[in-house]
Amino acid sequence: MANNVIRVANDSELKDRLVAINRVVKVTKGGRAFTFAAIVVVGNENGIVGWGLGKANEVTAAIAKGVEAAKKNLIKVPVRKGTIPHEQVAKFRGAEVLLKPATTGTGVKAGGAMRAVLESVGVTDVLAKSKGSSNPHNLVKATILALSQMRDAYQVAQDRGVSIEKVFTGK
Repeated sequence: MANNVIRVANDSELKDRLVAINRVVKVTKGGRAFTFAAIVVVGNENGIVGWGLGKANEVTAAIAKGVEAAKKNLIKVPVRKGTIPHEQVAKFRGAEVLLKPATTGTGVKAGGAMRAVLESVGVTDVLAKSKGSSNPHNLVKATILALSQMRDAYQVAQDRGVSIEKVFTGK
């Protein structure tokens, strides 16, 4: 997953999406102590996406921490004509995701946490299915893992030692 980790110099182009907020209660002798955990996805809607988890005593602080954590682990995803280059399956703990490319006009057929990740990366047409756990934390991680394993034609040609011109011209 670390082969396409990138750094973005301009953070202003990244848009953040809140995926889930979890309220945690710790019961002590003095009463109840509330803390919040927020999972956030950031992306530029042009092939770059990252996720982060922030924990704090207030919701806004947890979201801000999540955004800062998400900016530290961004990945580059090959998006061509608004869809992904090939079918991909990935599993993270109990969550398993299936991503399939779709024709123009299909839209993002995905639910919940997967939708936030796919829209943040800039995919406009995709078929996605979540199998197993519906835990948003694991779904986001499985979706990011699937997207990080995507390869475009240029990467495949380079791995095979074939020139790019030969791939597209056949000569």
